[in-house]
Amino acid sequence: MTPGIKLTKIWADDDMLELRVQICDGRSVFVNQIYVGHKHLAEAVLGLDRFKDQVHGGLFNLRFGEFGPEYASGALDVRMHFRKQGKVLLRVLAESEFSDFDGREIASDATLHLLSEPALLDNFVGAIRMLSEGSREHAELEAIEWS
Repeated sequence: MTPGIKLTKIWADDDMLELRVQICDGRSVFVNQIYVGHKHLAEAVLGLDRFKDQVHGGLFNLRFGEFGPEYASGALDVRMHFRKQGKVLLRVLAESEFSDFDGREIASDATLHLLSEPALLDNFVGAIRMLSEGSREHAELEAIEWS
């Protein structure tokens, strides 16, 4: 899988979407599913649209779902930070849905770090806007290799 974050719609109704989230840093891959309300997704698009112009040190947290066993499905938190030389640093926290494991409720989780660029972020904002509007089934934030 190419490094980045890919959101794919797998189900929707009048209130929310269920998304498959694939995160790859070029070394590791984590996949989970999350529920996102249509209103929350539209608000995220507005926030990302503002953030993409804050190339001099801007910060943004893209968060879908909630962490912990009290909530349905998984969770995603992407902390985006513009750095020097036109790069976007991404710290991605993800958690799967909780399920029974030998009598205990557990979830898999991951922290991945990615590096992207403003033009790739612009592409993602456009794609996630179309996902929110229902005219597209997926959105991807491409990342670049780092070492």
